Amino acid sequence: MVKIKQTDCKYCLGIESSADDFGVGITDFRGAILANQSEGYLPKEGGIHPREAARHHGDVAPSVLQQALNTAGIKAHELSCIAFSQGPGLGPSLRTGATIARALASYLDLPLVGVNHSVAHIEIGKLTTGAHDPLTLYASGGNTLVTAYTTGRYRIFGETLDIALGNCLDVFGREAGLKAKKGLPIGAAIEQLAQKSQRLIPLPYVVKGMDLSLSGLLTAATTTLQQQHNSNLPDQICLDDYSLADVCYSLQEHAFSMVCEVTERALAHTEKKEVLLTGGVAANKRLQTMLSIIASEHNAQFSVVPKQYATDNGAMIAWTGTLAYKHGLTTPIPQSMVKLRWRVDKVDVPWIQ
Repeated sequence: MVKIKQTDCKYCLGIESSADDFGVGITDFRGAILANQSEGYLPKEGGIHPREAARHHGDVAPSVLQQALNTAGIKAHELSCIAFSQGPGLGPSLRTGATIARALASYLDLPLVGVNHSVAHIEIGKLTTGAHDPLTLYASGGNTLVTAYTTGRYRIFGETLDIALGNCLDVFGREAGLKAKKGLPIGAAIEQLAQKSQRLIPLPYVVKGMDLSLSGLLTAATTTLQQQHNSNLPDQICLDDYSLADVCYSLQEHAFSMVCEVTERALAHTEKKEVLLTGGVAANKRLQTMLSIIASEHNAQFSVVPKQYATDNGAMIAWTGTLAYKHGLTTPIPQSMVKLRWRVDKVDVPWIQ
């Protein structure tokens, strides 16, 4: 990032393409969200296929861009800067969005701003909830971390050592035969099933210091589910009769308890007066309830990002790009290569005082 001369610009267009969603958002420099359009890639089976997702993003980009401009009621030549998700994320998906952003910036002769995807999730949460200086639990398909601002950057106070919370739920859901539908991701289907049970199955609970591990929990939950449908087991093996709802409930309770334990420790350490939940898993009502109890016990205000901004979206990129640009930061095209493992604690955030 390098400093640039400020102008009287008003609008920022942001492009999000880090995983399976291609989103375009437009915000003004006062924080008004003027457009937030997106089109998701839905694989026929299995998880995200990076090359297919990238191909999808390239195919839908023209229409999503036009929808965003129409919704915002502005023309492309009225834009002030172009922001894009530079990382972390899936390489092919990120590169597609970066290429589109570079082309737009070059054609319109506008500054380009590379945005850290994780920082953007935090900033859109702060913008839409009014949170000022929160301890944030960012839980999504690709990231699970507890972070708070101090000395110029968002610092990580705890994170997953292996898979992310959203990924854990998605993989289990696919093993259970659940399929994502438009408007109902796999995580939401698991949440619905979990509400039908209160039978807690003993599963691994792994918190190591301020970090957590979810892969053992996923394996155990999947194995428990498979055993219920395995007719080839020896007769002497006696299994409890667990329903899919029982396993979904138990998986959620264990996973959410782990992330909440780490969050509460970080809250006690930082003594922040606000707790923010953001990222795709933020839409889960059970996780919201658990965190709100923790916040209340520590006299902190609890906030959760609105559902339309919880999943990956262009508005969060546009707003974070706005913050960076207003503080004199831009990304020269030769330095705009994507960063697949760009950690949140490696990003300067000069807009926070």
